[in-house]
Amino acid sequence: MSERRAKGCLIAAVVWCVILASLGVAYKFWVHPQLSQRLKEATSSASGYQDELVLAADSFSGYCILRSETFKQELRDRGIRLNVEDDQADYAARLEALRTGRVQLAAFTIDSLITAGARAGDFPATIVLVIDETQGADALVAYQQAVGSIQDLNDPEASIVLTPNSPSEFLARIVLAHFNLPRLRANWFTSAEGAGDVYRQFRSAKPTEKRAFVLWEPYVSRALERPGAHVLLDSAQVKGYVVDVLVAQREFLRDKPELVRSVVEAYTRAAFRYATETDGMINLVLEDARQVGAESLDATQARRIVEGIQWKNTLENYAHFGLASGADRGGLPTLEDMIGNIMDVLLKTKAIPSDPLDGRHTTLFYDRILSEMRATRFHPGQGLSLPGLAASAVPETVRQELELPELTPDEWRSLRPVGELRVASISFGRASANLSLDSERELQDLARRLGTFPRFYLRLIGHARAEGDPEANRLLAQSRAEAAANYLISQGVSPRRLRTETGPSAMAGGEAQAVSFAVGQRAY
Repeated sequence: MSERRAKGCLIAAVVWCVILASLGVAYKFWVHPQLSQRLKEATSSASGYQDELVLAADSFSGYCILRSETFKQELRDRGIRLNVEDDQADYAARLEALRTGRVQLAAFTIDSLITAGARAGDFPATIVLVIDETQGADALVAYQQAVGSIQDLNDPEASIVLTPNSPSEFLARIVLAHFNLPRLRANWFTSAEGAGDVYRQFRSAKPTEKRAFVLWEPYVSRALERPGAHVLLDSAQVKGYVVDVLVAQREFLRDKPELVRSVVEAYTRAAFRYATETDGMINLVLEDARQVGAESLDATQARRIVEGIQWKNTLENYAHFGLASGADRGGLPTLEDMIGNIMDVLLKTKAIPSDPLDGRHTTLFYDRILSEMRATRFHPGQGLSLPGLAASAVPETVRQELELPELTPDEWRSLRPVGELRVASISFGRASANLSLDSERELQDLARRLGTFPRFYLRLIGHARAEGDPEANRLLAQSRAEAAANYLISQGVSPRRLRTETGPSAMAGGEAQAVSFAVGQRAY
């Protein structure tokens, strides 16, 4: 009996121990946290923020306004806390963070957005604002002795040194897509780890090597200090290609469009302030370089960076989003056209196997935010305090590309050669100067492409067969060049940019009955 009682007491003791342990665990992990949380709430203040957003970007100077105190303060005034996350230009990770909703906003170049989306098989975000366009901050540099023009890269020994998955890679792809370089080898680029590494390879290269180097500021300016160095092509020579945009996660945009509009308005107000203040952008670039821990800049280098980046204002965004027309558009390309042109480069250079948007390029941007801002006559200077003037009285303008001046014959001869354009043969029937339908379509495409190279002049070189009367052949070749030039003019190309010439007669083949195209530019 005593043994049974002892066992019962032991079991009871174990049960009570379990109960007490359970109560202790419950208190530690549930009751105490609840009481602690209530105490914190009773002795804390309410947050001044109604919303918190995460924006993914990298250290590119063009994103300095996104990181600026002025932009963040504009959002604070609207009850929004913004955290900018630097992902070291990992575009795949940036897109994935948008897909999962971990970040709500991000900055991309249009080409990196398309490429990342094509590889992921999805576009979880859409463009809501054009941030900037580089205008010389990126450049293809080489030594004059070995690579005097882009055409000198048409060699199996040639290569281009660049940073993969960067705007510098895309600048090189623009060259490959538009210039006739059939002999350039299939593995045409050499990888580098950033512009600093490209610059080191440039310094160690022999001037006799057929190599070009894609750099961005301040390394472009440093490279040009080297004897014999020159620019083959920079982003100032192209239009609508190297463009940075702000994107919003699609579900977030659908559910909270008012927050996205607040961000867009706050950004345009911050950009307006920096653009209006004396040396505002230069001082911001200097401060931003210190903030992101980039290589220190001096005022001269910061000025060059600012000169090489065109930050887009509100009116220019209206134009890019197709919300302005005629004179209000100022000749700026729409996002739809820019996406189409960028897609064309990516496809021609095999960066992507097919168009991931299936030609529906308007699915990659959302115009309603800016449309509503335009309808309410939004002005980014409204309410801003600027020294000596009312900010709302300062007009914004759409900056236009200056039309190229007409050249004298001597100036045409002194043009710096750029390269031979990649154009399908503009052919004619034997002894004819009449354009075929295929040639007209090719010239329509060429006219469109010339719009993306607004600073180039074009030489149209007519050809004819060698047999027969030399003078008659020369006149036929000239007539062919003039027929192609007149068609380009009918497609909107300025006649100031065109010059017709005759090339040497050929014995046979397509080149004997065609027109070829070479572009040139005035010396820097």
